[in-house]
Amino acid sequence: MEQIKILVVDDESRMRKLVRDFLERAGFQVLEAGDGMEALDLFYEDQGISLIILDVMMPKMDGWQVCREIRQSSKVPIIMLTARSEERDELQGFDLGVDEYISKPFSPKILVARVEAILRRTCSAAEEDALEAGGIRVDKTAHIVTIDGENVDLSYKEFELLTYFVENQGIALSREKILNNVWNYDYFGDARTIDTHVKKLRSKMGKKGDYIKTIWGMGYKFEVSEG
Repeated sequence: MEQIKILVVDDESRMRKLVRDFLERAGFQVLEAGDGMEALDLFYEDQGISLIILDVMMPKMDGWQVCREIRQSSKVPIIMLTARSEERDELQGFDLGVDEYISKPFSPKILVARVEAILRRTCSAAEEDALEAGGIRVDKTAHIVTIDGENVDLSYKEFELLTYFVENQGIALSREKILNNVWNYDYFGDARTIDTHVKKLRSKMGKKGDYIKTIWGMGYKFEVSEG
């Protein structure tokens, strides 16, 4: 079976080696880039890259710029690494379509767990067909969402969140339950991460965004309204 390719982008060679060693031990093939320009060159040369681990602070072109550039043509999952852990940075990352956000220093084992979780969801999405509810169609194989026949452009995490809501129609879901299922393990952030994603998801869904109902003090419920 062909190995899954992961691109690791960091200007610190020690950090790249650490991440590479753990990923290779877990059975992945690793490509390395020491700056943003090199990362983009590698990404465009090799169509087989399944996930990118991207440092924020780099010379020539920082992680934000690289992410912005890649998101213009690809929804490949991106994990951001940063020495800063300010909420503002994290929200900026999610705005750009970052899927996970890890602050340094971090445990390489946690990083590998997050990589495996994202890839597991990417692969399992291909095993099932489409979900439909109230004019919303979620094609899990093609990773496409349409509302009343119109394509809706969602980030990877927004797609996962909407899929989870549609699969659990009419069920009240706590923020903790959403974190555990959509983020797939104990997430080290807080509930505001979910609220940020729900807000963006609702706005992209237009009127259908009202199907995601807030349950005060608990979480959310997806329910198709009549009429």
